[in-house]
Amino acid sequence: MIKTVGIVSLSSGIIGEDFVQFEVEIGLRRLREYGLTVKFMPNARKGIDYIREHPEKRAEDLLQAFRDPEIDMILCAQGGDDTYRLLPYLFRHGELRDAVSQKVFLGFSDTTINHFMLHKAGLNTFYGQSFLADLCELGPRMLPYSKKYFEELISTGGIREIIPSEVWYEERGRFAPDQVGKELTSHPDRGFELLQGPPAFSGKILGGCIDSLHDFFNGECYADMPLLCEKYGLFPHRDDWKGRILLLESSEEKPSPAKYRRALEYLKEAGVFDVVSGVLVGKPMDETYDGEYRRQLVDVIGDPQLPVLCNINIGHATPRCIIPFGVQAFVDAERQTIRFAD
Repeated sequence: MIKTVGIVSLSSGIIGEDFVQFEVEIGLRRLREYGLTVKFMPNARKGIDYIREHPEKRAEDLLQAFRDPEIDMILCAQGGDDTYRLLPYLFRHGELRDAVSQKVFLGFSDTTINHFMLHKAGLNTFYGQSFLADLCELGPRMLPYSKKYFEELISTGGIREIIPSEVWYEERGRFAPDQVGKELTSHPDRGFELLQGPPAFSGKILGGCIDSLHDFFNGECYADMPLLCEKYGLFPHRDDWKGRILLLESSEEKPSPAKYRRALEYLKEAGVFDVVSGVLVGKPMDETYDGEYRRQLVDVIGDPQLPVLCNINIGHATPRCIIPFGVQAFVDAERQTIRFAD
């Protein structure tokens, strides 16, 4: 059971800004209602500019959270776009490897890169929710589907099974005090949808935000990111992907079908689709480009026997489940379940 949560800002430092403190207080109240003790790591609330200018301090916070014996769970404040800059401070002298301990680590979006760092360091992690995006939801409560998985994680330290959400929600247009207590617009959801291949497959899941996976290989956003990722061997070797399930979900930026295709092509060139046992695809936010993304998946993968299961409630579209990485998963599209080994 989780008793103490350490909150880190590994990408954006937005939770330190005055204009989001009303949201932060909502999240803190919800965590404390669960009986959890909350520790903000020393630099987590120093604001956008400080966090942007000091990747070494972000790295220090992550290392300190792992070394703190009281902290059971490391919860990312939210995503962002440049957490790759922590690489030298975590891997130059084996700092992360030496600090890692068996704790729950939860985050998504740009935190994809942190998940790959921790995978390299040998830790299984949890993908799908963050403090600001989920605990600080402005509605009268956490979204019920998201809440169910968060409660399971803090009460058991794991996730046993994922089923589809009955509804999906439109993105909130504004984040302001006058939105507190206002429900999101919801629509009936369709469940997990098999795009191609056999309906049942298994393997350990790894992946994340396709925008971040794109930037592993493409320096348009940050010219030094592919260089640093290559220097520290962050993207797993083809052999490490063998038998795994690849998770892909798209960001709130709603990448164009052309960018989505480029990311898939980078993964194909890396040999990922030749060796994985299947692909899980998160519902795009507001269902934008859903059909176009599916066409790109079929075309680029080029193997109709590789299972691809779409419309998973994971990533940037709400609500969000939580997916364990590094645990054997059993996917059954017909039964609409994803089960995880103990």
